[in-house]
Amino acid sequence: MSAEQLSTPIEVNLEAKMLAAQTVLGIQPNDYPLPFPSIAAMLLAQQQRYAEKVFLIFYDEHNNRSQFSYDEFVTLARKTASFLAAMGIKRGDRIATAAYNHPDTIVQYFGAWMMGACVVPLNMSEDNDRLRYVLKNSGAKLLLCREDYVQRLHEFLPDATNLTIVTVFNNPATVDGFHTYLTHQQPLTPTASQLSADDASDDEALIVYTSGTTGDPKGVVLVQRNILADSEAIARWHGIDDTQRLMCVLPVHHVNGTIVTHTTPMLAGASVVLTRKFQTETFFERIHREHVHIVSVVPTLLAFLLEAQKKQGKTNNQPLQPEVPTTLRHIICGAGPLTCELARQFEKQFGVRIMHGYGLSETTCYSCFLPIDLSPEEHLHWMHDFGFPSIGVAIAPNEMAILDESGNALGAMERGEIVIRGANVMKEYYHNPEANKKTFAHGWFQSGDEGFFQRDAQGRAFFFITGRLKELIIRGGVNIAPLEIDEVLSHAPGVKAAICVGFENDFYGEEVGALVIPISPTVLKEEILGYCAQQLPFNKAPKVIVFTDTLPVTSTGKYQRNKVKHLFREWKSRQFRKDST
Repeated sequence: MSAEQLSTPIEVNLEAKMLAAQTVLGIQPNDYPLPFPSIAAMLLAQQQRYAEKVFLIFYDEHNNRSQFSYDEFVTLARKTASFLAAMGIKRGDRIATAAYNHPDTIVQYFGAWMMGACVVPLNMSEDNDRLRYVLKNSGAKLLLCREDYVQRLHEFLPDATNLTIVTVFNNPATVDGFHTYLTHQQPLTPTASQLSADDASDDEALIVYTSGTTGDPKGVVLVQRNILADSEAIARWHGIDDTQRLMCVLPVHHVNGTIVTHTTPMLAGASVVLTRKFQTETFFERIHREHVHIVSVVPTLLAFLLEAQKKQGKTNNQPLQPEVPTTLRHIICGAGPLTCELARQFEKQFGVRIMHGYGLSETTCYSCFLPIDLSPEEHLHWMHDFGFPSIGVAIAPNEMAILDESGNALGAMERGEIVIRGANVMKEYYHNPEANKKTFAHGWFQSGDEGFFQRDAQGRAFFFITGRLKELIIRGGVNIAPLEIDEVLSHAPGVKAAICVGFENDFYGEEVGALVIPISPTVLKEEILGYCAQQLPFNKAPKVIVFTDTLPVTSTGKYQRNKVKHLFREWKSRQFRKDST
């Protein structure tokens, strides 16, 4: 029997399992009803319907304000599609973006989707090795690079690359940059107009690279159907329509910033306020000025807002009751561990409800939320009475369940792995058959997170997340793989053996520590921390060293990181900053 014959049953079986994981309530992905056949069709419809209405408002790092109507924004996206076509980009090609929160970035995303191209966002806070891997693995043909990052290009570009680089200058009048190329494009070309009318629901739209516990990052492939289905569900769940305004304070290289606060408002005919960076001092003032109804955050930002409020109260020598804008309906919070205590303090201090939710890049963005129509008593019950704040009820495009290690469904209050299936589940991990085989083993997307559910009087399953089966550290909503830090620790001066440990932290959800067996009693913790700071980005570098005589391992030699988290308890309330010691 040939190798091809041997591999066929396994491949067919995997394909069937992946299809099952993309099916919700028996509806297969190609039959799932979408509000538009493509993102291009959505843009053209909204341009015609809303024309002069404001779609995007932008505040730069100096708090300068600019805005774009639906007509202006979609025209720029259409020109971008024409520009990409003129650069040789075809339907199905990948373009990478080295960018940050800026209207240019959003225009580039939508422009690429209009002509059927796929966007590969680079997180420029990552190290050069990861950036190099992402560019090489994704096969991106063009890189739209902001002027701020051009100097770094030679450090991480793959060798002998055929990548075309287009600089996005901060001054749009600069010659031979993205903006000047754009001015020569007409809003429509035959290629762009032809693709706009197509059913592009199966077109790849995003490849987002996520950290794993071992090896290289995995490329999460999302198609246009995923984005349209999840965006529509988020809009319906939160009551987002053309009367609403959202604010984006999260980075748009992540699905949260892109899906919740850009594709969802576009689909709903709403408006979005995009900020270059999150700032505690302007957060509520900007919500008030722009009449914002909903903001999406991670738990870290809630902690920052609370801390800023406490400091302001001390400065004034009196408890400070903030003036929360009356337009603010609620705050969406997910993408990191939210504690009951942080939620309680925030809601008590600011008087605004947190709508806790859960999702992953692999499920486009959100898969579940707390219902927005809960009574105050019900909301408190689900947020505080189970030891963990509930992540809510599954939203329309997907189903959720708790499975044991063998793939059997568990009942209420039984802990197991959170699994998801539906129209918002990714197409695949790009060029990673082993990861796909493991992730879709039971015909569901397996999250790697432990959780349970409890039903309410209506029979709805309210889910909870209790920890990670994978030993990822989630710091400020960003996944960090411990093994990468272990490798650096093993080379640090004075280290005999060491492991990275993620410990609970009030500001970042989790922070990075290290349990170290020193070579001798004279070893200084400061030297180890300094070495790691030189080798790792600040978010990944250990902030605390704890010395020990032994490392916790299983009988098979696997580290048991969770057993030593309590050793870092005294640093739970400490905020570690890059510019402080």
